[in-house]
Amino acid sequence: MIGKLKGKIDSIDDGYFIIDVGGVGYMVYCSGKTMSKLVPDEYAEILVETHVREDHIHLYGFYDMDEKSMFNILQSVKGVGTRMALGILSHLAPVEIQLALSAQDKTMFLSVSGVGKKLADRIITELKDKFPSTGVISPAAMAASAARGGASQAHSSVGMANDAISALANLGISKIDAQNRVQTIIASNPDISINELIRLALKTGASSTI
Repeated sequence: MIGKLKGKIDSIDDGYFIIDVGGVGYMVYCSGKTMSKLVPDEYAEILVETHVREDHIHLYGFYDMDEKSMFNILQSVKGVGTRMALGILSHLAPVEIQLALSAQDKTMFLSVSGVGKKLADRIITELKDKFPSTGVISPAAMAASAARGGASQAHSSVGMANDAISALANLGISKIDAQNRVQTIIASNPDISINELIRLALKTGASSTI
């Protein structure tokens, strides 16, 4: 089984790319978000999920472990296969999916092409307990994310969302309200800093009360 590929991006096409590893070209399917980070003729290191079937072997690539983990979690839902999972991940970052599940906000999933009301309801019903409202992301997931990136990257989008929600809750804001504010801000500002995220979340609440 292939778990990781490191090589030069040979070409990028609709829904997949080819990575040259030691002269061998591997076709790898991926989400739009992972695709956006790849550049032809430049080197990349891609995490891989290998699916073996009687008639084919497919490789699915991910830029980080958060996306790979969410890819597998989404497929545990009846009606969500590899293509749909990649479609959801092309539209929503893992942290956005976890926030939506925690808040049981199906509108986030309805914004994805191909996801109807029944499937959105099923995703929420079957996965909501994995991300309870008492904590958007598990401590284990945060620790794994920090370990992968080192101390300098401890405030990944995953850990940063939890930190921001915790800070807002300590200021008297309900967890659901805090989750909604953080979700909205991260969706439009994925590279935002933790301090700016909290500042904007507080400002959003103040503006809504005027």
